Amino acid sequence: MNAMPAAFFGHGTPMNALDTNRYTEAWRAFGEEVPRPRAILVVSAHWYTNASAVTAMAQPKTIHDFYGFPDDLFGIQYPAPGDPQLADEIADLVKPTCVGLDNDSWGIDHGTWSVLVHAFPKADIPVLQLSINALKPFDYHFELGMRLAPVREQGVLIVGSGNVVHNLRRVDWAKPDEGFDWAQAFDNEAADVVTTAPAEVVRLQGHELFSMAAPTPDHFIPLLYFAGLASAADESAHVLVDGYAMGSLSMTAYTLGCHQLSPRAGDASPPLPEVPADLTNV
Repeated sequence: MNAMPAAFFGHGTPMNALDTNRYTEAWRAFGEEVPRPRAILVVSAHWYTNASAVTAMAQPKTIHDFYGFPDDLFGIQYPAPGDPQLADEIADLVKPTCVGLDNDSWGIDHGTWSVLVHAFPKADIPVLQLSINALKPFDYHFELGMRLAPVREQGVLIVGSGNVVHNLRRVDWAKPDEGFDWAQAFDNEAADVVTTAPAEVVRLQGHELFSMAAPTPDHFIPLLYFAGLASAADESAHVLVDGYAMGSLSMTAYTLGCHQLSPRAGDASPPLPEVPADLTNV
């Protein structure tokens, strides 16, 4: 079986689950173009915990891990099955790295379903999540991404869900579709590394703008897994869609093994609802 594409999506906000915009259209086009996966493994910014684990339940629950958003968003369900056998295979594959099996505590969080409701709306493909171990350095995540490369050969689509630039403290509601100069500068530097030299992605942690772009590392780390996959496969990554939201969020998404899809020119995303200024769980 040929290797499946691996994708890194910038989900930005849960509202993308309800919206139709150039980002969600790019995700939809991606889902229509790639071969049907055996399963989907997602590294989501929102399962950021103190251990490495993979969901291993047969029917993962839909998690609404946010607040301050419209009621319609809490009504979304993504009833995709799990795949306990694949979870076992992944845990065995990455040894001696220890990845535990989560049988009941997690499920499918909005970092996953806000993208998949567009890319794979039927929710009929098994979905697993791999947690981000907050206690580990960047090298660990990059190397674990490399160790996951054989999973693609088994027909599994691997998705990293996060944002290269994610600074909620700097959000400017007057800039719904714009990025601050510093956000664009860091996002462009990351794009250059990811598309030309993914093995160097960890060095972005030392960039002078990193602390501004990623004041907490949770949304940035999924990119390390994507870069690890690209490096292991010696493949060139491509930008699927790019753009910004509220000044301090990058919406850039990348693909492996899938040519660049061009969103409609001038199709801007709609305004987002105001949420509490201290909201950090998006």
